[in-house]
Amino acid sequence: MSAPIHLDHDGHRTAIKWHRGRRRISDPVFTGGLIVEAMRLGASVEVDLVVHGDHGFAVLHDLTLERETTGRGNVRDTSAAALRELHLRGNDGEAITDRVLLLEDLCTLLSREGVHPDALLQLDYKEDLEALTPEAIANFGKSAAPIAASLILSGGDFDAIQALAKAAPGIATGYDPCYGESLARLKATGDYSSFIEQALKTAPDARMIYLDYRIVLAAADAGFDLIAPVHAVGRRVDAWTINHITPETIPQVERLLKLKADQITTDDPEGLAKAFSS
Repeated sequence: MSAPIHLDHDGHRTAIKWHRGRRRISDPVFTGGLIVEAMRLGASVEVDLVVHGDHGFAVLHDLTLERETTGRGNVRDTSAAALRELHLRGNDGEAITDRVLLLEDLCTLLSREGVHPDALLQLDYKEDLEALTPEAIANFGKSAAPIAASLILSGGDFDAIQALAKAAPGIATGYDPCYGESLARLKATGDYSSFIEQALKTAPDARMIYLDYRIVLAAADAGFDLIAPVHAVGRRVDAWTINHITPETIPQVERLLKLKADQITTDDPEGLAKAFSS
């Protein structure tokens, strides 16, 4: 089987995004080897960023250390040196050989190993503007600027995304308007048009709009194409996250392909590619 990079449907190409650096569902998250592999192959891959104690960024999803690493306490209270000593945990919760990556470590690794010209690494910032100090913004720029052309910076607080992006000229940006009880609110109001209009207004410079796939499909059930207005203004849509590839989720992917999602986020890129291989 070829590398899980994209799916083609009805003349439209949809990228397969490696969620948290996973190629297959059994893989641990945020390991340097798999992220490098994805970027060498020309894949789209995502990692999360949270602020650590030395005003830099750890490649982690949680604000606390216990679930993802062998550490304890808040990431915000942990130094860069201490984070580098921690091991990641596998899917079973046990420690693995790979250690926690910091943003500068990952960017240096990719600069050294090289990346495919089509590869795209999404840096998904999990906090808000208030969490950013001037030092953190400057450190982000130092880390990201050398490979900015291969990066897209995303998050739910677009003011924070803009502040960070200014420090790394050439980096693309994305915006995720889906948070909290977004799906429940939209199902209750049915006002999908206002929802997507507001997202585009909030993030006028965002190249990619990241949408919970359940919201995309709920809108379609209500007769509204949530992706079309984004395409109409020349931007792209990522539908997140199809965690497991199962008989239940394959029809959902089929619907997203028909709606012309530009990217589908999954924890099992290999399984997704296999399910749609001819």
